[in-house]
Amino acid sequence: MRHFLSLKDYSKEEILEILNLAKKIKKETKKRIFKPYMDKKTLGMIFEKSSTRTRVSFEAGIYQLGGIGLFLSSNDIQLGRGEPICDTSRVVSSMLDMLMIRTYGHEKLEEFAKYSSVPVINGLSDSFHPVQLMADYMTLQEHNLDKNLVVAFIGDGNNMAHSWLMLTSKLGFELRIATPKGYEVDEAILSQAKVFAKDSGAKILITNDPKIASKDASVLTSDTWTSMGQEEEKKQRIKNFKGFIVDEKLMSLGTKNAIFLHCLPAYRGYEVSEQVLEGKQSLIYEEAENRLHAQKGVMLWLDTKARENENGDTK
Repeated sequence: MRHFLSLKDYSKEEILEILNLAKKIKKETKKRIFKPYMDKKTLGMIFEKSSTRTRVSFEAGIYQLGGIGLFLSSNDIQLGRGEPICDTSRVVSSMLDMLMIRTYGHEKLEEFAKYSSVPVINGLSDSFHPVQLMADYMTLQEHNLDKNLVVAFIGDGNNMAHSWLMLTSKLGFELRIATPKGYEVDEAILSQAKVFAKDSGAKILITNDPKIASKDASVLTSDTWTSMGQEEEKKQRIKNFKGFIVDEKLMSLGTKNAIFLHCLPAYRGYEVSEQVLEGKQSLIYEEAENRLHAQKGVMLWLDTKARENENGDTK
């Protein structure tokens, strides 16, 4: 059974295969062609963390594929009342065709997937946000920016930084991550990325200087300095992240046609300036829309693999 918990579990060929599928479905969607690729299939969506883009894109996406989405707040199911993950997983996966979970600890996803009889998708965890990276790279492909790609991630060494590490280590482009001291990426995830990079040829730079990371970068990207669950740290984080705002001055260090990405929500005046966010170099709204299309590619790919597994097709 294939799950979609992190890009570390996928090869370059598989990532590109999913993205090609997503782009095909997007073209059909733009022509208002909705084929029932997942006719009457059910997607369970478990949310421990609230969301705008994740809920809308998955719910609309499964509907456009011919299926239906079930919103399951952790407060509304027994999981939120202390039922063991293994029990919840066994029960709901026996009634559904696929599950998407947006949660805190990544270990919860791994346990859920261990006991699930259907594919499980990571809609976000504290460690990784793989569906966002699929949308990000799809956006870069559509603008022909995936060639000679140099990405500068400016900000917290969080799930987005970790996901960029996994993507670059599999696809083989250059990634530079600039974080304040004390907010670096997880060492175990970085070490794993470096192992993958030996095969892909990826270049990875970790620094505490956003200017070094941004020099001649073709993409600058960031994320909120204070993620969900870190609200009590907000004042201290704002102080510690001083100088890490992606503004016009920092963007000017990139290539002439450098673009800006952000997974949203974005906080103007903190991790990114109003001028950059609303400027011509920003692709954030195309990027956000591509969550819908990229995730349809992920769901259909997983559904296809599940059906092949049922039929004993190992190709």
